[in-house]
Amino acid sequence: MRPVDQSVLIAVPALNEEDSVADVVRAVRRALPASTCVVIDDGSHDATAERARAAGATVLSLPFNLGVGGAMRAGFRFARTHGFDVVVQVDADGQHDPAQIPELINALDSADLVIGARFAGVGDYGVRGPRRWAMRILATVLSRVAKTRLTDVTSGFKAAGPRAVALFADTFPAEYLGDTIEALVIAARSGMTVRQVPVAMRERQGGAPSHHPIKAAVYLVRACAAFGLAMIKPRSGSEA
Repeated sequence: MRPVDQSVLIAVPALNEEDSVADVVRAVRRALPASTCVVIDDGSHDATAERARAAGATVLSLPFNLGVGGAMRAGFRFARTHGFDVVVQVDADGQHDPAQIPELINALDSADLVIGARFAGVGDYGVRGPRRWAMRILATVLSRVAKTRLTDVTSGFKAAGPRAVALFADTFPAEYLGDTIEALVIAARSGMTVRQVPVAMRERQGGAPSHHPIKAAVYLVRACAAFGLAMIKPRSGSEA
C-alpha cells in the first residue's frame, strides 16, 4: 500500500467556485492532512482565490482563463518544481469526495495513472442522451488504446504517479477535453499503465451544471474530435 504522505499534491483547478472551494480544501485537509493542497485559480472573477487561501490551500493564480488543461499543466509543473511524486486532480465544485483519494493513490502501486470512474458500479451518478453515447463510444475506443477496460474516460478525478507527473509537466494538453481524453491517449502511447477504480459522485456544492440537448450534441462532436486529434498528433519526445 502506497503511503499518503508529504509527497502527494492535491491539485484543484477552479474557475469562479467561491461557493464551494473552501469546503473542498477543508475536506482534502481532513482526508489527507499530510498532503499539500494547491488550488489553481484559473482566471476567476470572484473570491475563489481568497476563500481557498483562507481555508489553508496554496493558491496559484493564473492571469486569465486557460481551461482545466492549462490549469492542470500549471499544477503538474508546480509538482515537478517542488518534488511531489503523486498528483491527484480534484474538482472544485465538491462532486469528488476527498475521502476516496487514498483508494486512487493505493492503485498507483500497479499503475501510472488511475481514474476515479463514475460508471463502474458504485453510486448512482448517470448521464443521458448524446453525452452518454459519446462517453460509451470513447470508453470503448480508449480501452483498446490503453489495453485495459475503461468505463469513464472523461472523469476529472484522477491520480498520477511519478512517471505520469514527469510526463504531464511537459506535455499535459490544454485544449478542450485535453485534460481527460487526450491526457489518457498521451499516457497510453507513452507505455504507461492506466487503471480505474470505482467512485461515487456527490452533488455540486455550488454553481449550476448545464444540461441542454444542444450542448449535449456539441459535446458529442467535440469529444470525438478531441480523440481524433489526439490520435493523429505526432508523439512528443516524452512519448517516443
